[in-house]
Amino acid sequence: MELVALLSTGKGTWGQVSGLMKKGEWEKIIILGTSFAKDFNVPGISFEFIEFDSDKSLIPLKKEFEKKLKDKFNNLEVALSIASGNGKEHMALQSALLSLPVGVRFTALTKDGVVML
Repeated sequence: MELVALLSTGKGTWGQVSGLMKKGEWEKIIILGTSFAKDFNVPGISFEFIEFDSDKSLIPLKKEFEKKLKDKFNNLEVALSIASGNGKEHMALQSALLSLPVGVRFTALTKDGVVML
C-alpha cells in the first residue's frame, strides 16, 4: 500500500509521520507539506515531497492537491496520515483523494505498531 502523509508547520507531529515511514511496509511514500516542511527527512527512507500553499482557501487547496496527486497512485486505496495539519488541510486532502478517485484507509503509529483505522 502507498502512504500519503500530511506535514504542516510545527515539528512536534513530524515524529508520527517519521515513525509510520520507518515501521510500515510501503510501496511508495508521498509527503505533502508547506515550504516549512521541506527540511523533513528520514535517513534511509526515500519519499516524494509535494509542496502546497497552506494560505489558499479550502476549494483552491483541494484543487491544488488533486492536480499534484493525479496519476501518482498504482492502487485503489492509500494509507493516509493526517496526524499533522489543520482541519482545512485535512478536508482538502481527503476530498482531493476521493475525487481522484482513490480510497482512503486512515493509518497511525501506536504503541502496538502501525494500525489501519
